[in-house]
Amino acid sequence: MTPPLPLHGLRVLDLTRVLAGPYCTMLLADLGAEVVKIERPGSGDDARQFGPFMENGDSAYFASINRGKKSVALDLKQEADRATFLRLVEKADVLVENFRPGTMESFGLPSQRLREINPRLIVASATGFGQTGPDSRRAAYDVIIQALSGLMSITGYDSSQPARVGNSISDILTGLFTALGIVAALRQCDATGTGCDLDLSMLECTVATLENAVTRFAVSGQPPTPLGTRHPSIAPFQAFQAADGQFVIAAGNDTLWHRLCEVLAAPELLADPKLATNRDRAANLDHLEACLNVRLAHRPIREWLALLAAAGVPAAPIRHLGEVVADPHLQARGIWHYVQNGDNPSLLTAGTPFVIDGHKPTLSPMWPKLGEHTERVLREWLGST
Repeated sequence: MTPPLPLHGLRVLDLTRVLAGPYCTMLLADLGAEVVKIERPGSGDDARQFGPFMENGDSAYFASINRGKKSVALDLKQEADRATFLRLVEKADVLVENFRPGTMESFGLPSQRLREINPRLIVASATGFGQTGPDSRRAAYDVIIQALSGLMSITGYDSSQPARVGNSISDILTGLFTALGIVAALRQCDATGTGCDLDLSMLECTVATLENAVTRFAVSGQPPTPLGTRHPSIAPFQAFQAADGQFVIAAGNDTLWHRLCEVLAAPELLADPKLATNRDRAANLDHLEACLNVRLAHRPIREWLALLAAAGVPAAPIRHLGEVVADPHLQARGIWHYVQNGDNPSLLTAGTPFVIDGHKPTLSPMWPKLGEHTERVLREWLGST
């Protein structure tokens, strides 16, 4: 018999929209929590209007990040619906919201009032800039945060042409940090008997993951610039040009560098003082890249990958999503998950990376239609409709 998931029995009220908050609550649902998504009647989560769209007009964007949740339609601007919501608060363990600061107060629902009703309630707020500070009321989207955090300034090939990371990474990071904060707060609540307020900002969540870019600036006093596929302190650790395209090599230490030179039959590289140590190679990246590209250009990617694998040198092709989806290793690990609702065909999504005691959590195959669980949740949580 499969044991209950770690968050089984946890009740979560989800007031979030679009991505950062919904990604957080999807993780909680994947781990067993009952997530009730409170949505505006008639329109719901803004993401329901985001493409791509399926055959019947439903948003695949929404479906991919709201699996396993229940949808309850309530208008928090209306007194009767607000009263119903407060009754749900009494029964909840966690509330997650990503409105601009001040919005919950404008509904008459500040966290102090919610905790008067339910002292154990954890209120997690995920916003662009946080609950305090001069920019707290400022609107935020992922691309805004990537720009303001400095992430775009170190992404791409040329400082005159900064690049956005290819997914909405600031939203995703905020969802991850918020979920982690909730789990920590639950542990604290078990010890103290009282809940707390969590204040997560997209800007800080992104800055917190800049890692060595911050230390490089602190040490040198110079803002880091884009490096393309290069690494600032490990070399060779980037994409190189083979006869039929580019692939990556990650020779992350001097032993691997020696093996790489052996594969290339290039003892002269081992004798080159500019390439003697990792520190030397990182300081002479242009020279290193030129030396390797001229040698790698004589064979196709497939041959180099076979030779490097035999020598134990990490290397990989740069795959497109069709190749990723077909990867037998990922298929064996069970990362892909199909969802379906109503008359839509099944939709491929990325599932959960969690493996617990050798098993993936069983994920819901459904995403919620707007308000489809209103009567059910009110009956199960409140004993009424």
